[in-house]
Amino acid sequence: MYVKDVVSRLRELYPDGYFHINRDPFYLLISTVLSQRTRDEVTIPTSQKLFAFFGTVQKMVGADVDEIQELIKNVGFYRVKAQRIIDISRIILEDYGGVVPDSMDELLKLPGVGRKTANCVLGYGFEQDVIAVDTHVHRISNRMGLVKTSYPDETEKELEKVVSKQDWKDINGLMVLFGQNICRPVGPKCDECIMDDICPKMI
Repeated sequence: MYVKDVVSRLRELYPDGYFHINRDPFYLLISTVLSQRTRDEVTIPTSQKLFAFFGTVQKMVGADVDEIQELIKNVGFYRVKAQRIIDISRIILEDYGGVVPDSMDELLKLPGVGRKTANCVLGYGFEQDVIAVDTHVHRISNRMGLVKTSYPDETEKELEKVVSKQDWKDINGLMVLFGQNICRPVGPKCDECIMDDICPKMI
């Protein structure tokens, strides 16, 4: 009941959910790779700028790594990510006919793609029932006592046990918004929190 209450309150707080400007699987895949160790306020405009120049798998494969580096230089580890983006695009073009695969096993074969990135693509791009666990989801789930885990992969498995499957693909977006605005890693706004009467940290 506690978990359902948490999800219900998050939906009340963010009725529009987590809006993605572009739900195309390739866009989501590349933008999520860019987001690794980078804040959303940097990732979003950088992704838009990159895709304005190289908007398809074919164009990304044909891009020069220096061009991509210049376009994404505001994100963390941009040199590594630039080469990774070209490598991912080439594999998708050569092995999957230019179409992003829609299975966890196939996505995990791509360089630099872990479960969180794969689940973002599967959930947002393919509307599959998955739980994408990033730093916000991992932190908030443990802070609020929904799970007791040490690593994101463990959090994913434990959340699957306690969260209704119909809510799986929305958990990431709701907790990202909550983690950015209220339940922040440092200096959480507990006095403004909609969970103040049920959160273990507040009781």
